[in-house]
Amino acid sequence: MFNKVGFSKLIISHGCGAHRGVVNINVIGRIVFTMNAKLENVEKNVVRLEIELDAATFEEGVKKAYLKNVRKYNVPGFRKGKAPRNIIERYYGEQVFYEDAINEVFPDAYEEAVEENKLEPVERPALDIKQIGKGENLIFTATVTVKPEVELGQYKGVEVEKKIVLVTEEDVEKELTSVADKNSRLISVDDRAIENGDTAIIDFEGFLDGAAFDGGKGEDYSLVIGSGNFIPGFEEQLIGVSTGADADVNVTFPEDYQQSDLAGKLTNFKVKVKEIKVKEVPQIDDEFAKDVSEFDTLNDYKLDIRKKLTEAAEHKAKHETEDMVIKAVVGNATVEVPKVMVDSRIDSIVQDFEYRLKYQGLELAKYLEIMGRSMEEFRSEFTDRATDEVKAQLVLEKVKDTEGFTATEEEVQVELAKLAENYGKGEEIEEFKKQLRPEDIEYITNTVVSNKTVDFLVENAKIVG
Repeated sequence: MFNKVGFSKLIISHGCGAHRGVVNINVIGRIVFTMNAKLENVEKNVVRLEIELDAATFEEGVKKAYLKNVRKYNVPGFRKGKAPRNIIERYYGEQVFYEDAINEVFPDAYEEAVEENKLEPVERPALDIKQIGKGENLIFTATVTVKPEVELGQYKGVEVEKKIVLVTEEDVEKELTSVADKNSRLISVDDRAIENGDTAIIDFEGFLDGAAFDGGKGEDYSLVIGSGNFIPGFEEQLIGVSTGADADVNVTFPEDYQQSDLAGKLTNFKVKVKEIKVKEVPQIDDEFAKDVSEFDTLNDYKLDIRKKLTEAAEHKAKHETEDMVIKAVVGNATVEVPKVMVDSRIDSIVQDFEYRLKYQGLELAKYLEIMGRSMEEFRSEFTDRATDEVKAQLVLEKVKDTEGFTATEEEVQVELAKLAENYGKGEEIEEFKKQLRPEDIEYITNTVVSNKTVDFLVENAKIVG
């Protein structure tokens, strides 16, 4: 929940106006440097750091850049990678190593300035070089959006409606019917015509104005009559058709059909019914219970179903209660969410959506084409959701800081053990830990703190009803 962005550390931003930071002597790798930083508020939640590094520091950065890149340069009279720095600079220009030198000295200097001014950036900074050259101090500005201040309203004692957990006999029977349906089988019938609910195995080809159209042909297609999977009116016209018979099906495509050349058009399908199948559902009795569960009687199986449905309902109610409490606490708080944070959250939502599409074998670009939407329109659909999620994150972080919640080593280890168990590594927890990166541990630690914060809010809420 509490993410590291760019080079920043998790320190709440505060202060206003412009001030000059204290001159600090620090270390960049093996480079000892003197830095002077000045902070200016540009606009709401946007600050500009002017950072000055002494000439000796920049010179050390140039030296490191030369040593890293010397092998790339060809200079007449020298073997590749053997030319002295001054020769390369004379041949390619004095500034040849400046960009890499800045990359050497900028990150740590910027990080130090961020820490010194107690900032918490939420994006990578925009860098602007103000002064650079041999024998001169390096002066640059870094403009960046910082995490906004949050003003908490009432967060203890918020009132929410109690969620009732109720599992009825009807719920149990519905689950039994679902299990039976999943264990059903299709059997062929040849003594009657198609009825609603049957599965028809068909060949078909579609025609528009007498000519076959692309995508309108299929063979051995399994169609459940009444499922609504085909164009409206198609399935109903197959009712009463027998195995081996041909049928003419006339349907009009919807006006908003994605294939524009068919949208709103009357078409004709030639259909051949090759087979009719009906679903044979097993009888729900003791034998059924033995087949689908570890229980010997239907009554014991139903008791187990009720128990599991109750646990699922309680789990759902718990999360719904948490969501209502968080929504109430966020609603009582005041915070202006920076657009960059919303955009970043939309990026994550879109990436997750794209991943799930790929899992189903569909590319996002193709999906957008089918849906007739641009990427901009697609992203805009998530603006409200992203804004709400970022605001909730900021408010929960403020509550966490206000209450001083932290994660103990023991709590982190307990969470690690749960993860190891979930990944089937319960007996190899130490090996599981070795595979984790520092950022994984940070994420787990933040999860512990986040859970503490939410639990605290729920425990202190008034659950009524």
